[in-house]
Amino acid sequence: MAPDTDLQPVDDPAPPVRRRLAGQVAVLLGLGAAVVVSIALGASLGPVSVPLRDTVQVVLYHISSEWFAKPADPVFAQIAWEFRLPRALLGAVVGAGLAAVGVVLQAVVRNPLADPYLLGVSSGASFGAVLVLVVGSASVAGLGLSSAAFAGALIATLLVYLLAQRAGRVTPFRLILAGVSLAYLFQALYGLLLLRANPHDVQGVLIWLFGSLGSTEWSDVGIPAVGVIAGILYLLTQARPLNSLLGGEETAVSLGLDVARFRIRMLVVTSLVVGVMVAVSGAVAFVGLIIPHLCRMLVGSDHRRLLPVAALTGAAFLVLMDLAARTVLAPTELPLSIVTAVFGVPFFIWLLRQREVGREARFG
Repeated sequence: MAPDTDLQPVDDPAPPVRRRLAGQVAVLLGLGAAVVVSIALGASLGPVSVPLRDTVQVVLYHISSEWFAKPADPVFAQIAWEFRLPRALLGAVVGAGLAAVGVVLQAVVRNPLADPYLLGVSSGASFGAVLVLVVGSASVAGLGLSSAAFAGALIATLLVYLLAQRAGRVTPFRLILAGVSLAYLFQALYGLLLLRANPHDVQGVLIWLFGSLGSTEWSDVGIPAVGVIAGILYLLTQARPLNSLLGGEETAVSLGLDVARFRIRMLVVTSLVVGVMVAVSGAVAFVGLIIPHLCRMLVGSDHRRLLPVAALTGAAFLVLMDLAARTVLAPTELPLSIVTAVFGVPFFIWLLRQREVGREARFG
């Protein structure tokens, strides 16, 4: 007798979906733990090592002095809390922001070499900062270093937008050309300022230009953290439109996306986030370039997964790079961009080789 087909078991698609969701949650939890561990290491390690137990104790004490005991060694407590912890937290904020912005810009301009500094924003910010460092705050209406850098970033963003639009449209090609041109212009301007500067001031300016978290205090963390986190959360809400751009402009338009307005909106948001970061850390190279590629290889191109993974990976990466910058040649501290380049250049050589091998395999 033939079996009753109506009673046959039917594959339930729910378990694979739940397994995939559980896997994504596990990845995010693992990366979150990596960020916490990297911050703990950044607060503990250095020329004077602070025991990890003391670092945890000082954090708990500042969270609630009623529930947790005061750290036994006041010197260790001061080193961990006042000097290293704000620096590590700011490094996590900047790393997360750079990685997230890099992901978005690579999708928006459809260029795998796009990074947060492609559009000249960092050069504009650097010009504002160099004006303060070399000429003085009076040259920029009394603005401080961070404020002048942010103002320079905003000016660069406005100029890029004005130069890139044509007949009310902004194309990726014009964005890149405008950004690169303005970057060279601002670099020439602050290079001219450095030539006229006091030689004793030039070294400090160069360290800032290459990225540094060395002078970070608690007062430097709050505003960048709020700005970067708000920017990343907003970018997460734009994951679906970003995904539609992966198939090209025609596909995105067919899905109902106003590509021109979306590009402008993404340009403004990413430029503001970059301006906030450059104002407090200088221009840190390679993070916004290599982390998106690395995470895309691990979790794919879906921005719903890629953006949070890249942000967490970038946060942990930059904290560890900052730790290396201040310990490898201690007591001399290296600029961050030098350390990130040591990891970034070999990664891109490897990535280029992998693509060449894949192309040879496909086309024989």
